[in-house]
Amino acid sequence: MASTVRTPDPLIKLTFGQSVGAYLELTKLRIVTLLLFTTVTAMVAAADGVPALALLLPTILGGALASAGASVINQYYDRDMDALMTRTARRPIPSGRIKPIPALIFGLILIVLSVVILGFFVNWLTAALALGGAIYYVVIYTMLLKRNTFMNIIIGGGAGAMPVLVGWAAVTGTIALPAMILFAIVFFWTPPHSWALALLVNKDYTRANVPMMPVAKGEDVTRQQMISYSVILLVVSLLAFNTFSWLYLSAALLLGLRLIYLTIVLRREKSQPAARTTYKFSTAYLAFLFLAMMLDKILL
Repeated sequence: MASTVRTPDPLIKLTFGQSVGAYLELTKLRIVTLLLFTTVTAMVAAADGVPALALLLPTILGGALASAGASVINQYYDRDMDALMTRTARRPIPSGRIKPIPALIFGLILIVLSVVILGFFVNWLTAALALGGAIYYVVIYTMLLKRNTFMNIIIGGGAGAMPVLVGWAAVTGTIALPAMILFAIVFFWTPPHSWALALLVNKDYTRANVPMMPVAKGEDVTRQQMISYSVILLVVSLLAFNTFSWLYLSAALLLGLRLIYLTIVLRREKSQPAARTTYKFSTAYLAFLFLAMMLDKILL
């Protein structure tokens, strides 16, 4: 396997602006934005309306720094794997735009800042949950699971679900059953979403010897599992009936049924276009579901 490893490009000399852009690229801002949206939604649900800006702003900043820092360290650790895959080879570290050690230091600084901001301006439970989410993603998912088991996405989904607990704890200082239901929604959403992407880039994961479900168990098993997890996701999303009203529940039912339908189509057609459609909708699913939660609390 060592002979197939792509050597990172020689370090490229960048202007200041290019360096800033490369470091921002390490943070995966689009993913951070989606995670922050779930955090804010959890805050709105916990507060039964829009929280005060004095609480909202430091929670957003601290949550963003934690998620960004974890993403940076993930790319530091996975730099050899990223160099092997077409989808990730142009990331800042394998492309030679950022040195590994400065990237690692940058990621650690972001996480430390997150803990300080959340601890002093929100509460220490929120800070601990944000730190726990970063550790979950970096240690449990990236270091222990991703390279070693097809269960990587199934277990690793907890990392992406931690921001909802951060948002709930920021408002209440506790973790309650509704927060755990929101956590479960993101947890069970992660496998069908991630496996749809894995089906699209299966050759990349095979080349890098990453045991994603399509590589380890085959594409047919993956498609069947996507249906199963989509059904579970629908059921879990409806468990929030005591927290939200008809607006959210209607959205949860319609979005959930649509995702199940698309996974069934994917299993029948077994095509890249079907996988791409499922992946795109699964991304929209989470955004629209949490938007429905927020509107439910603000408007009704």
